[in-house]
Amino acid sequence: MPGSLRSPRVSALLADMTLDEKLAQLVGFWVDQGDEVVAPMAGEMQTSTRYEEAVAHGIGHLTRVYGTRPVDPRERANWLWREQRRLRRETRLGVPAIVHEECLTGLAAWQAATYPTPLAWGASFDPSLVTRMGERIGAAMRALGIHQGLAPVLDVIRDPRWGRVDECIAEDPYVVGVIGTAYVTGLQSAGVHATLKHFVGYSASRAGRNHAPVHAGPREIADVLLPPFEMAVRDGGARSVMNSYTDIDGVPVGATPRYLTEVLRGEWGFDGVVVSDYFSVAFLETMHQVAADRAEAAVLALQAGIDVELPSADAYPALADAVRSGAVPLEVVDDAVARVLTQKEDLGLLDDPFDTPPAEVELDAAADRELARTLAEESLVLLSNDGVLPLSSAAARIAVIGPNADSTEALMGCYSFVNHVLAHHPGTPAGIELPTVLEALRAELPEVVIEHARGGDVEGDDRTGFDAAVAAASRSDVAIVVVGDRAGLFGRGTVGEGNDVDSLELPGVQRALVEEVAATGTPTVVVLLTGRPYAIGWALPPRGAATGATTGLGAARRTDDHHRNGERRPAAVLQGFFPGEEGGAAIARVLSGSVTPSGRLPVSMPRTAGGQPYSYLHPTLGGLTDVSSADPSPVLPFGHGLSYTSFVREELTVDPAVPAGEAFTATVRVRNTGERRGADVVQLYARDDIASVTRPVAQLLAFARVELEPDEEALVRFDVPTQRLAFTGVTGRRIVEPGAIALWVGPSCAERETETRMLITGDTHTVTPDDPRVAQVAVAARTNSPA
Repeated sequence: MPGSLRSPRVSALLADMTLDEKLAQLVGFWVDQGDEVVAPMAGEMQTSTRYEEAVAHGIGHLTRVYGTRPVDPRERANWLWREQRRLRRETRLGVPAIVHEECLTGLAAWQAATYPTPLAWGASFDPSLVTRMGERIGAAMRALGIHQGLAPVLDVIRDPRWGRVDECIAEDPYVVGVIGTAYVTGLQSAGVHATLKHFVGYSASRAGRNHAPVHAGPREIADVLLPPFEMAVRDGGARSVMNSYTDIDGVPVGATPRYLTEVLRGEWGFDGVVVSDYFSVAFLETMHQVAADRAEAAVLALQAGIDVELPSADAYPALADAVRSGAVPLEVVDDAVARVLTQKEDLGLLDDPFDTPPAEVELDAAADRELARTLAEESLVLLSNDGVLPLSSAAARIAVIGPNADSTEALMGCYSFVNHVLAHHPGTPAGIELPTVLEALRAELPEVVIEHARGGDVEGDDRTGFDAAVAAASRSDVAIVVVGDRAGLFGRGTVGEGNDVDSLELPGVQRALVEEVAATGTPTVVVLLTGRPYAIGWALPPRGAATGATTGLGAARRTDDHHRNGERRPAAVLQGFFPGEEGGAAIARVLSGSVTPSGRLPVSMPRTAGGQPYSYLHPTLGGLTDVSSADPSPVLPFGHGLSYTSFVREELTVDPAVPAGEAFTATVRVRNTGERRGADVVQLYARDDIASVTRPVAQLLAFARVELEPDEEALVRFDVPTQRLAFTGVTGRRIVEPGAIALWVGPSCAERETETRMLITGDTHTVTPDDPRVAQVAVAARTNSPA
């Protein structure tokens, strides 16, 4: 941070610091680090430095004080307040520590609320609700003396084989940016700094393998991977950024100033703090092998733009010798320290006496649970339905089957406290109520006889439970089979950090379980609880039959309309992306019809693993063509989702012509033509017909979630900057080109229900960071249609 931008207080502190005191501000200390495996190679990187030695000159961060093992929040808060007072009183400068925690699906601490995973945020298409969630998470963190949250993840999904897909929001960078920025806004409104992860390119690794090399070109980086981060920095005011582990074209992100300094600070004007992903500075030596030792790794990282080494001081202490030898100018160290001190000043740490720890700590209040349930309900995506859903009152007996039917862990993602930490502490209670799908269905349908049969496990090939599952289904009116993932870390589970796959079939023998249950002829509803989309074309009706809205006939019946070559398909498929602590209740309410499903796919539903990586944002030759026998097209498109009611979208109108660099207005009329209240996600897409570089066959420009009563209609207005159509041109600059644009609104990216055209006129516009990035949305009018 240049001296002219430092406050007088920060400047005075910096001038009074010794080199050791400065370097202490650039590292963290992991107080509880032991045998916990909650970070890559945490055991191998375990520090032997005693805490008293590490904080003798002060300390920049305290790492995961609450989230490394199950500790009583009130007792730990008392310890933390005492320790902060000690840092104020017993270190020479009296500077307290920043406390950071994971908070992707809620504060990752024992007894704290667990919200749906980010894929579910994307499926909800509801940024306002995500903002409210961020506010609640931030308030809990601030009450416990936590200052920085390591979320949100803004990596754009590029390959569903990657294990960390469950931490991501969508495959569309605009959706990631809008919803990720909403989370940042909510969290920071509570006085907690958000940390954008993982800057940049992490999700584009080769074959979806964790930490694998990235070979994305500069156009993909600029047009797909960077925009969500720019939105969160420029529009959301994010105060912290975390580097990506990956290397791009052979150069680790943590060892080059290209992204962390030139783009982030130089082009976007970011003046916050860059923190390292855990151990990533040391990884420059041990994994990337671009540094001969930790000292060289520290020099590379600091000069690249990493201010703070987390989780502990594994390399940065060596900067002392580098400064003394002249390998690193002292000014570079001073700039990083000034940014850390400025962050502490902004957070109020320099004035906080830490004299009153919280007397009561309520981390899972009724308001949290209500919000978690609402977000879970909005995120559930009805993929197919032959009319069996919502469940009819005629269904007097239901079989609830599957390894995830009575599992609490199946409701939560990799970075939930239950799966991230408690998995290492068997027998420790979750600390929060976690009703399973089975328990929630019994509560939702008290008059129905519900029989449970596990059927099998998420992983493995044990089929000994199949017979009991088939028998239960055969004597029931409806069978609900709950299958999917178990989130975990580094081989413990089927999805999550380090749990990458080379197949997109459901893990284990779960497909066989579903098929045997469906073969009984009992109408079978599949509920997927997963952290990634799977190749489930075998469970879906032929293309077209699954894409129209259903009317919610609700008759629990045996039919012959879901056969496939003599075999029976499931009658309905409901997708849940790790819906959190109230996910069981949300699923039960959607199945019963108490709630109308409204989620939409934030990622394409793949046909095969061999078609990956795939994105709906592909050019013509990136999809199914006559020049290749391979079919990468998905079985269900981005944006797809059914309902128990139906919607008509019509009368799309748009300004016929607009100069490049200006904004245009598009309006569309949406009507609920069914018999139930429901929510439609209005999706405005565009196609740039002819451009100087290849363009996607479809691109989401804007979206709006609209609640409508039966026969009610709304006029939805989008004010769209033409910069939403910007791309990196042949010269490497982001531009808006003049030319013809096709626009449409439909129930997914693949369906043009109402369409029109417009013309971008004038000269080519060069995009700058000050240009608008976000479409404005308004429901301009709402009327009841005549009967």
